[in-house]
Amino acid sequence: MKPRFLTGLLSLLMPAMVLAGEYDLTVDRVKIDTGDFVKTGIGYNGKSPGPVLRFREGEEVSINVTNNLDEMTSIHWHGLILPFDQDGVPGISFPGIKPGETFTYQFPIQQTGTYWFHSHSGFQEPDGAYGAIVIEPEGREPFRYDREYVVQLTDKHPHSGDRIMRNLKMIPDYYNRKQQTVGEFFSDVSENGLMNTVRDRMAWGNMRMMKADVEDLQGFTGLINGKGPEQNWTGLFEPGERIRLRFINSSATTYFDVRIPGLDMTVVQADGNNVQPVNVAEFRIGVAETYDVIVRPREAQAYTIFAESMGRSGYARATLAPEEGMEAAVPQLREPARLTMADMGGMPSMDHGSMAGMDHGSMDMSGTDGMSGMGDPSMKGMDHSGMAGMDHSNMQEMDHSGMAGMDHDSMEIPKGGASDPFYAKGSGLVSVAANGGKFLSYADLKAQNPLYEDREPTREIELRLTGNMERYTWSINGVKYEDADPIRLKYGERVRFKFVNETMMTHPMHLHGMWSILDVGAGQWNPIKHTVSVNPGTTVYMETEVDEPGQWAFHCHLSYHAAAGMFRKVIVEGGPESPQAKTDVIAEDGGEA
Repeated sequence: MKPRFLTGLLSLLMPAMVLAGEYDLTVDRVKIDTGDFVKTGIGYNGKSPGPVLRFREGEEVSINVTNNLDEMTSIHWHGLILPFDQDGVPGISFPGIKPGETFTYQFPIQQTGTYWFHSHSGFQEPDGAYGAIVIEPEGREPFRYDREYVVQLTDKHPHSGDRIMRNLKMIPDYYNRKQQTVGEFFSDVSENGLMNTVRDRMAWGNMRMMKADVEDLQGFTGLINGKGPEQNWTGLFEPGERIRLRFINSSATTYFDVRIPGLDMTVVQADGNNVQPVNVAEFRIGVAETYDVIVRPREAQAYTIFAESMGRSGYARATLAPEEGMEAAVPQLREPARLTMADMGGMPSMDHGSMAGMDHGSMDMSGTDGMSGMGDPSMKGMDHSGMAGMDHSNMQEMDHSGMAGMDHDSMEIPKGGASDPFYAKGSGLVSVAANGGKFLSYADLKAQNPLYEDREPTREIELRLTGNMERYTWSINGVKYEDADPIRLKYGERVRFKFVNETMMTHPMHLHGMWSILDVGAGQWNPIKHTVSVNPGTTVYMETEVDEPGQWAFHCHLSYHAAAGMFRKVIVEGGPESPQAKTDVIAEDGGEA
């Protein structure tokens, strides 16, 4: 609970916050100034990010959304449990909001915590259509704090989302600015030996892949609450106060490693659900995830909030300080992360059998019609004819024979010997805290209170995360969205999802409308999340209580991966009578999701 004297200060601390019980949002063309560049984008109520919406557990909310654009739009309430026809996914939950139209969302607030909202139409979200949600509990919080701030991260790029997608389809490494260098080659020779280094380079060359392919998108400016590093968003505090920071990653593609030099952080919430407190020096926040942490600065000095991209290509920066205008040192970016053969399932201990049956031919995609379920009919007109002459040799033709004699132990294990059970052994993505302290792992997350009884799942569904980086196609079980049948679930069952990541990218998988129980081996104390990150070369399990009837989206939350086909419709059959739950939604462009 916050002290009463803070209640009257909330509007001063967060001027963008909406405090009323009924909400009005407009969807507008806006100017976005990052400090590095200025661009036109899309926002809410005249700016990006939009206002912080504050709800209270148990209330019924009514949100009037007026579309001032000349194109269709929508709003998805990310992580909120609500009726499916209020979920805001064009072609799945509702038709979308026409230009000039006002659509009223109405739903009960059944939860507490930190969430966010964003457009689910085309690339409006990476173009700026996002905002934060804070839901206050009816009772007391299980932890104390004196003041709070939303810390909303994003990766703002000078190019529009449509242009980025076109460029990635033409040249998948178009935005990769962290390629390996000649100097890096000689450094690897010195550390691993000439033959190991040459074999390593040849193996990656044969696969037509690059160790530097950690991030799809570089050249962005990291923003915190809409402000770039030079604009320096600042949150004020009094020494000794406990400050709750509500971190939200609203990026299109960027994972951030977050630290506050000089302060330890206590993680108290993940994806809106309370967890048993974990003290950490640094944590990685996946795209679409939220983490709430508590810090207690005791000195009257400035502290830098530093969010460094997982690929070390950029960062977002803000400040906690006793007074406006105070600053602390901004850390230097660490060395670029590099993928290893472990991230491709190439370590001897990895199971290669699941790759043998991959039908990469079925993933060929001449357009991006997989976006139809995301309400972007304009994508259908994209001209990909210029790609026809490209050499798209697929994974089945790769020559792996040169890998047999590779000494992975001597050349691929990250420096420092760090390990994490949610990364492949020897992965190049495992991070070490900058100060040598604890780096948060999913394995550290335990529920504060179990939400569901611990019971055996009724069945298991395997979802292989598949793709072809050279073609920039992404899919599930080798089939892109537009060619796939829906996943059908029965109301009342408990389903165990098995994610097998057969790609070299990390995928944040988001199931709409129902909670995802991440299996960390803690039984009934497994954490409850809405987005589960699956790292390269790994298998991750989550379970879902199928307790919401209707039609839902299930997809990778990297914007351009979802657009390229890593997306599914989920239909929950049975349950409380609902005519809408039995009817396919027709999108405004006439296409059925």
